[in-house]
Amino acid sequence: MLKNNKFARIFSAVFFFLLITFTFNSSISWMSSPQQKEINMFPQKYRIVSPPFPNKLDFCGEKVPLENMDVWERIDREFIVNSYWHSATVLYLKRANRWFPVIEPILEANKIPDDMKYLAIAESGFDNVVSPKGATGFWQFISEAGKKYGLEINNEIDERYHVEKSTEAACKYLNDSYNKFGTWAMAAASYNMGENGVETQMERQKTNNYYNLVLGEETSRYMARIISLKIIMEHPEYFGFSVDSDDLYRPYETFDVSVSGKIDNFADFALQYGINYKILKMYNPWLRENYLTNRKKQTYVIKMPLRGSIYVIPEHEF
Repeated sequence: MLKNNKFARIFSAVFFFLLITFTFNSSISWMSSPQQKEINMFPQKYRIVSPPFPNKLDFCGEKVPLENMDVWERIDREFIVNSYWHSATVLYLKRANRWFPVIEPILEANKIPDDMKYLAIAESGFDNVVSPKGATGFWQFISEAGKKYGLEINNEIDERYHVEKSTEAACKYLNDSYNKFGTWAMAAASYNMGENGVETQMERQKTNNYYNLVLGEETSRYMARIISLKIIMEHPEYFGFSVDSDDLYRPYETFDVSVSGKIDNFADFALQYGINYKILKMYNPWLRENYLTNRKKQTYVIKMPLRGSIYVIPEHEF
């Protein structure tokens, strides 16, 4: 009986201690201010800002009319999209380190403004993508336009995937459009929607100023996207992008092999140079089959990687 009473007293003491503790904590919680509750719920504040951009902009040396409210808001939209679409923009920065040195001299040799290199990023992100309409490669040529500007396109060879040759073709197109429409902004717009489409809208709307044209959403956003990519990629740290130089994709180091005859099997051909078929295709994506009949006996230049240049892994300390 005494043992039972002792147990009851201990149990009662523990119960009342827990009850008082719970009541005290609850009262403190209820007494907390709304601000304190908010801090408890969100211990770390995540700050999202509207990325600023210069109050004066140009594209290919032509003034961008930011005093036009619609133009300002279109460009502001693209700054927001590309500043916060982190994965894509980081990839653009990495890939540009490889491909800008290839593209820039070709643009210069063809008297195309350097800013047009950002058009290629807007088109493809320096990825050999194929659009639903069949536009292909970095410069997104459809087959008809590619052939018109000198690219070989068939089952075995597709030079829309050849960076140097497709850049040359893009330069020819842009020069033709500039000579026709008079501004680089209109030349870029025609690259997106075609010369016939631009001519139709100019005639309907009685203006030859790209920024004053009512266009479909894609072409309407097109120049704004190119301009925003230009500014962000020229000043990445200003927009919060910090990519170490060691993490940028290195330019390919290659030597050339000329081929004037047929190739029965490119896998065997690659092995002769100490690489495999996958590496051969990586450096020469314009080779679309694993053979080359070459009935016209043309001379093709195939790029081969310099020994030791393929595998480069940046060192990081974690």
